[in-house]
Amino acid sequence: MHPQRPHTIEEALARARIFGGAYTLADLEGSRQRITEQLVELRWMQAFTSPNTTPGGRPAWAPLMLHERAAQDLRALCQGVIHDDDAARRLARFDAARDPGGALAFACLLMLADREEGAQFWLQFAAGGGQATGALCLYLLHLRRGEWRDAQHWARQMARLEQEPCQYTPVAHEILETSSATGGVTVFIDLPDDQAAVPEDAVKGALEDLDVDQIEEFGAIPQPSPELPHQLEDLVTACR
Repeated sequence: MHPQRPHTIEEALARARIFGGAYTLADLEGSRQRITEQLVELRWMQAFTSPNTTPGGRPAWAPLMLHERAAQDLRALCQGVIHDDDAARRLARFDAARDPGGALAFACLLMLADREEGAQFWLQFAAGGGQATGALCLYLLHLRRGEWRDAQHWARQMARLEQEPCQYTPVAHEILETSSATGGVTVFIDLPDDQAAVPEDAVKGALEDLDVDQIEEFGAIPQPSPELPHQLEDLVTACR
């Protein structure tokens, strides 16, 4: 069994004291690493749940805003993906042959339609197929939920996938900084300033009649239709 997660920094520090006995340098370094990770996670969780005000009640910037920023970035990233000139073609290939780039486009449509469980399934499929942008979407999704450990995992996957050749990158992004101690990552997403967003109500309408398959262990997962690539082209064209 895992010990109960500490609820305060003081509790984490109390657990960190070293008892008498023989410890190697590797033991001590491992302990420091675990303490660092616990404290970082604790600070993030406090940031996600603490009021975003100063002691005097004045608004103040705090890491609480990070989950809100992640939600905005995820939405904007999904819009950027479906605006890509190759998105409809890849979506057609996805319907026929489960192309990972098409899975990314389909997942972004699902995300914009608030069909989050299906979107997460196909984002994982896209990332598993080598799509770094799929891992970036999953990083932002878990960060938005406050699921820091899952966000760390996809940050590491994103950094690894960035090294793979022949990346399909519908939205240019660059990993600026990572930290092996905390799993943190800073990503620059290059979104056009003048990009007109596809109305999300229109996206929901296009996805309204999709078939849904029951997949063991994953539940009800929406499936693309042969008409969806043409609908995507119409949606993007209409907002230009």
